[in-house]
Amino acid sequence: MPIVRIDLRKNPDVTYAKRVGVLIYNAMHTAIGVPEHDNFQILTEHDEHHFIYDPEYLGIQRSDNLVIIQITLNEGRSTEQKKLLYKTIAESLNRELAVRLEDVFISLVEVKKENWSFGNGIAQYAS
Repeated sequence: MPIVRIDLRKNPDVTYAKRVGVLIYNAMHTAIGVPEHDNFQILTEHDEHHFIYDPEYLGIQRSDNLVIIQITLNEGRSTEQKKLLYKTIAESLNRELAVRLEDVFISLVEVKKENWSFGNGIAQYAS
């Protein structure tokens, strides 16, 4: 059960953020086996005053088209699965929406299964 937060600069195309989200969900489904219908996303567009980033950190040249993606998910995936996820997300955003590879910033936050409640005040994954 990932929850995905996507932050980006406001785009004149009102469908842009949602299309980014669809590509990220598809990449998670393909690369790390996220089940069908397990799609929870928060899409936030920012103006230039509320979207701050270093344009050259680690020698990567970023632009105002930066997409910051934070995925909170259950712990336990291998480093290889994570690398495949990063690559799949970046390449699909590049191919489908012309987002430069340098402008895809991804952070994974891994949590234990008992740290979720999907509703009804119940920890559905707790043993």
